Amino acid sequence: MRHTGSTLPENTEEEEEDAEVMNSSVSQLHLDMSVPVDSVPVCCLSFRQPFAGLVLDGVKTVESRWRPLLALMQNQTLGIHIARRDWEGEEWRAVLSGPLGMNRAQIDALLESGERFGRGVVAGLVDVGPTWLCPAHLSEAELRPLERSAVLIGLEQKHLTHLSNPRWLTQPISSRGDRDLWTVEIPAELLP
Repeated sequence: MRHTGSTLPENTEEEEEDAEVMNSSVSQLHLDMSVPVDSVPVCCLSFRQPFAGLVLDGVKTVESRWRPLLALMQNQTLGIHIARRDWEGEEWRAVLSGPLGMNRAQIDALLESGERFGRGVVAGLVDVGPTWLCPAHLSEAELRPLERSAVLIGLEQKHLTHLSNPRWLTQPISSRGDRDLWTVEIPAELLP
């Protein structure tokens, strides 16, 4: 997907300090299988359901946040943590049944798939692509594909990040979530 005309705003001094700290703690997930590895450190982000499952099942390919939280993660692997709480709105259901054309049985199967490991766990991995600011005024023709990819409406003025290559871990890792990025050690035998 090509995005033009959107730029990120200038970072504040505090955001630049946060970026330096994050850059020093974020590492790409590249495994050299010739060297034995017991575990791999991976940056994680909590997603409420149903979005965690929708990301890991490849339905949601665009994440939206009010700040460019994932911008520094571009071209890296992100761990997906399934939060204990549900997303409070129901607009995702309207996107699944409307623009994505899913019937009730398909939606129920998708929701069940997303719950396979339960809550409060790191459940999978996804590759992080570019982050861009969604403009305040987009035509409906430009906005609808983004809403389908994000499985959410109301994306204007949010920072959008492309997600790809979703994969479930072979088993979940129990972990407390966080509002920002944090690092978790994933045992090598749980990697897909």
